Amino acid sequence: MDINGQLSPSQTIDALHKLNHSPAKKLGQNFLIDANIVRKSIELANVGPGDSVVEVGPGLGTLTGALLQTGASVYAVELDKRLYAHLKELFKDTSLKLLNADALDFPLAQLPEDVGDFKIVSNLPYAISTPWLDAVLSGRLPKTMSLMLQKEAAERFVADGGTGDFSPISVFVSQAYDVAAKYKVSASCFYPRPAVDSVLLVLSRKEEPFVFAPKTKQIIRYAFSKRRKQILSIAKSSEEYAPIMAKWLDADAALARDFRPERIGAEHWRLLDLIVSQSTQ
Repeated sequence: MDINGQLSPSQTIDALHKLNHSPAKKLGQNFLIDANIVRKSIELANVGPGDSVVEVGPGLGTLTGALLQTGASVYAVELDKRLYAHLKELFKDTSLKLLNADALDFPLAQLPEDVGDFKIVSNLPYAISTPWLDAVLSGRLPKTMSLMLQKEAAERFVADGGTGDFSPISVFVSQAYDVAAKYKVSASCFYPRPAVDSVLLVLSRKEEPFVFAPKTKQIIRYAFSKRRKQILSIAKSSEEYAPIMAKWLDADAALARDFRPERIGAEHWRLLDLIVSQSTQ
């Protein structure tokens, strides 16, 4: 099997048959079979020699091989033991650093702490895209992310305030990244063919990215879990969060008390983060 990242549909099917492997729907295993999309993912992330790249769910290694060909150092995490063994053998003579683990436990695939700027390029398993991105946005931030996502997830990640798709992850992404590119990708570019289209989403880190504190993120998630209620009612509804939210509302005269969470702008959530940090000092 070639390791140049150019697996055709028939080669993908043959490889799965040889491994006696059936794609697991619960793991979101939809393998990329379009070489043009593989190239575009890498080009949009501007991956080249000397780069450090994290890949989540490398699967059969289609994207992995293309990344390695750029001269980048690749750190990948694969949960499936059979695919992990396949990748270890396929790339045994390369510089790939491969981890057999859950990406939610190792969102950066054990990228060494001494690595500076890095990038993420991945055909993300759809089942974990939101919690995985949330974890990434809680730690070391990559310079760019080139992510293949289910269309609905991509729309939620970059949704505008006041829309039905606006959610906690929208808030977190908007304060750390700008959208550099967004391309619709047909379901026909994958095997097995998913029921929905995908989006190749490219995010570029802001010059001054903002990362919310863990407790602030918990409060924001709580607020959105009651998104049909007004923020004043939400603030009073939680025994755990009521005191800190009361301080927030007292300090934020510009925030209308009848706003629902999706109408609250990022500047207000950032003030909440400041209140949280002051309260924990």
